[in-house]
Amino acid sequence: MSTGRLPRRRRAADRSFLADLRAVLAERNFRRLFATRLISQTGDGMFTAGLGAYVFFNATSFPNPGAAAAAFTVLYLPYSLIGPFAGVFIDRWSRRQILVWSALLRACFVVLTASLVASGRLGPPLYISVLAVLGVNRFFLSSLSAALPHVVAEDTLVMANAVAPTVGTIVAFGGGLAGLGIHFLTGGGQGGSAATLLAAAGFYLIAGGIGATMRRDLLGPPPLAEGERRPGLLAELGIVVKGLAVGARHVWERRPVAAALGATGGQRAVYGILLLTSILLYRNYFYKESGANSSLAHFTLVVIAAAVGYGAAAVATPIATKRLSKAAWIAVMLGVGGVVTGVLGPLFQQVPFLVISLALGLVAQSVAICATTIIQQQMDDDYRGRVFALYDMLFNVPFVVGALVAAQIIPNTGKSYLMITVAAAGYLLVAAAYAAVSRQELLAGPSSESPGAGGPPPGPRGSSGTWSPSAPAQRRNS
Repeated sequence: MSTGRLPRRRRAADRSFLADLRAVLAERNFRRLFATRLISQTGDGMFTAGLGAYVFFNATSFPNPGAAAAAFTVLYLPYSLIGPFAGVFIDRWSRRQILVWSALLRACFVVLTASLVASGRLGPPLYISVLAVLGVNRFFLSSLSAALPHVVAEDTLVMANAVAPTVGTIVAFGGGLAGLGIHFLTGGGQGGSAATLLAAAGFYLIAGGIGATMRRDLLGPPPLAEGERRPGLLAELGIVVKGLAVGARHVWERRPVAAALGATGGQRAVYGILLLTSILLYRNYFYKESGANSSLAHFTLVVIAAAVGYGAAAVATPIATKRLSKAAWIAVMLGVGGVVTGVLGPLFQQVPFLVISLALGLVAQSVAICATTIIQQQMDDDYRGRVFALYDMLFNVPFVVGALVAAQIIPNTGKSYLMITVAAAGYLLVAAAYAAVSRQELLAGPSSESPGAGGPPPGPRGSSGTWSPSAPAQRRNS
């Protein structure tokens, strides 16, 4: 009897998955927002490939732990620390306008970066230019996350979060691979990197054009009440600081959101350790004698494996969260990351590291899907921009901290049993801490999960700015 139930349950889950997927893709406005993300993140992949090839796989130098960690710090830390300030403006400005203008700004900054790379420079001017690109990009991605509930129905939000960010990450990987192809086809070196960056700028311009096809008010935030006026510049700056404090207090009052943010930060710190380890291993240990192009070509396999893992998360997470709570799935995935890293990492062989990359791609994106959905469901729309800006900060600052800590210990070759042990233990520790804090949500079934207390469930707003359960249907054909 029991042997007959399992296949039927699986078929039901598969039908539900496909039905949810069709429901999400049926939304015209979701498709346009989705296309904006995909084109932009293809450009992100190309930008990362061009810059990474120039900085980490330079034919004239071998990266050392300190220099690699310093590059991570310069590129990610400054704008991450001011990221929360952007969130307040995401909650005040037209998110559609943010998508359009940030795409155009990134294209301009990328052209500047390409010119610096072509000249062979590696110093403050290049880092400042890259900081501008990455800073605007995080502003863009935070706006996408805050806008998503305005174009899908509440009951398909998990699927939307599985499809949009995950497929976006996959096309970013694809863009990276295409960028590496451009790099090699144009001769490699600084010229190849510059050509790759210019291709990325073209994709950003296309993304901005697609974003402009959406209504200015479609993606929120809600309009001002009649007679309400915005304060002046100085008052705006004061509102930023006050808004951050209010947003942080709002998060603290919603324990599931705070726990999800903590889990994200913890796993990113461990990922920083392992990414630094992988770069050093492929450049300075596995292929030290083969040259920069050979090591970069083989490191591409690591990128592909991670992309496969990210793609698997898009399918596995919606299915798993129909049986488990999102909190339980986060804890399970973090535990899987610790076990796989601890078992395969000490072998220091390429095939096991490809398996690790695949598994950690699955873990990272599964956690991201669940954490994003928890934030969207638990937070009021008036706070989402600030919370997603905090989310971005916790996505990057712990990553940099992990790399900096690892750089103090790891040798130039990247081969360190201690760091592998620390990384494996880190995943398990984050899993245990998250499970302890989220014990109530961990044991609850998916049907027991509900949006944040104290108000109606977050979702698209009606034309009057009030919550309207019929808003998704009204917009479906708009």
